[in-house]
Amino acid sequence: MKRMKKFAALSLAAAMTLSVAGCGGVADNTVFSVDDLAGKTIGVQLGTTGDIYASDYADEQNAADSTEGKSTAKTVVERYNKGADAVQALKQGKADCVIIDEQPAQAFVEKNDDLKILDEAFADEEYAMCIAKDNTELTDAFNGAIEELKKDGTLDSIIKNYIGDDTKGKTPYESPADVDRSNGTLVMATNAQFEPYEFYKGEDIVGIDVDFAQAICDKLGYELKVEDMEFDSIISAVQSGKADFGAAGMTVTEDRLKNIDFTDTYATARQVMIVRSK
Repeated sequence: MKRMKKFAALSLAAAMTLSVAGCGGVADNTVFSVDDLAGKTIGVQLGTTGDIYASDYADEQNAADSTEGKSTAKTVVERYNKGADAVQALKQGKADCVIIDEQPAQAFVEKNDDLKILDEAFADEEYAMCIAKDNTELTDAFNGAIEELKKDGTLDSIIKNYIGDDTKGKTPYESPADVDRSNGTLVMATNAQFEPYEFYKGEDIVGIDVDFAQAICDKLGYELKVEDMEFDSIISAVQSGKADFGAAGMTVTEDRLKNIDFTDTYATARQVMIVRSK
């Protein structure tokens, strides 16, 4: 009888292991909308808008649960230096979802058939370039160039070169041959982990932000130098003068406006939720 009980216990343990492991030891997806995020672990890239929004959500959710006396699990935000690291944590079951910009999310999902993006957006946002508060002359010049590049279709052409199957790669931006660059060099701080806005192609940093910054510099008579760094370091680099401006799919937020100025917006985007597809 004892042997039968032991065998039954071992069989039950094996069955439980298989049900949890399912697909390589990772539990099935349990996040299907924003409403399912309470009590879950959310992966984000450190310092990004996804980090800000997810942290606000977690703080509000946990505070509400505490006020109502609920003993449910806390909502946790896990921060990673790279979006790719957050996605890997999701694949390994260390996170229940990843909140990140829509276009980078699409790039991650294209390369990982075990992931998907939920139809429901987590938040809507607008992108702009950041410039030091005491450099209003450069901000005004950028705004003038942005307006011109919107009107003449250059911005749309740059975006279409990176987004959309029908146009991807067919309309690369090229600087005019007669550009006067006598005004010197502008240093752009970025984080080249946000395809299609900025990413590595071989040893070169390319993307929507890089091409658009080049088009702005062409208009204003500057050389462009791109410096790759951690996303969380971009604003401090611009504040300290190590960089002249920052462009990295950066959303205008009230907290950031306390420390930095922003140009006019040049793109709209969404924060989306990546989850496991099973």
